[in-house]
Amino acid sequence: MRMAGKSGIVTAGASGMGAAGALRFAKEGASVAVVDRDDAKTQAVVDAIRAEGGTAIALCGDLLDEGFSRDIVHRAAEAFGNIDFLWNHVGHPGPAAMEGLDLAEFDMTINLNLRTVMATTSEAMPWLSKRGGSVLFTSSTAGLVGSPFSPVYSIAKFGVIGLSRSLAKRYGPAGVRFNVICPGSIDTPMLRVFAARPDQESTKGADKEALAAQRAASNPMNRLGQPEEIANAALFLLSDEASFVTGATLSVDGGSTA
Repeated sequence: MRMAGKSGIVTAGASGMGAAGALRFAKEGASVAVVDRDDAKTQAVVDAIRAEGGTAIALCGDLLDEGFSRDIVHRAAEAFGNIDFLWNHVGHPGPAAMEGLDLAEFDMTINLNLRTVMATTSEAMPWLSKRGGSVLFTSSTAGLVGSPFSPVYSIAKFGVIGLSRSLAKRYGPAGVRFNVICPGSIDTPMLRVFAARPDQESTKGADKEALAAQRAASNPMNRLGQPEEIANAALFLLSDEASFVTGATLSVDGGSTA
């Protein structure tokens, strides 16, 4: 198994890509701390892992709380004995419009997408340095090219890529790897949130499934990606198969940024 004997954390792991990743890592032998604010959904992912003979714990809370963002590292390490990997998957689309921008919403978006991952990664470094661990950040195609629909989200996701590249250089000598995955349009509930936000005039009131279909048709593969396809890429980047891969940014987007 590709992650046998490894232990780690997946944030925003209760649904979509995060849940697919947590399930896949566990199937490959990892012990997984599933982090999310939805108690029932988080526990459901943990129960699914355990039902297949895997090891997992649920850590429920709000990552905007700095104490919780840091505490998940210690709770996972206490449960498993070590931390070998961290997938900072948490994210939030934020406001679309610049007109009348609510700076409190701006702050929340930047904090959730960027500040929380700083806190968790910082706390995890002593553990990761012990065993040559691996960190994966979820950015987005909006972190590679400008997004007219998600400018604040783009700010944060561009920042995540810069953070990962900087840390890859800083901690390469310690054997800790840092990489980024950039999903395109993936068939998850969050895609519908991105596609139809109340402050985006061009999509306000539009049918969410029709908007998702438009996203599917906008990339060369003419379909939406599946959460499991992101999980497969995340598995590679976090596993020892990617032992000489650090500071990399992998687009999984059906060719939309080609």
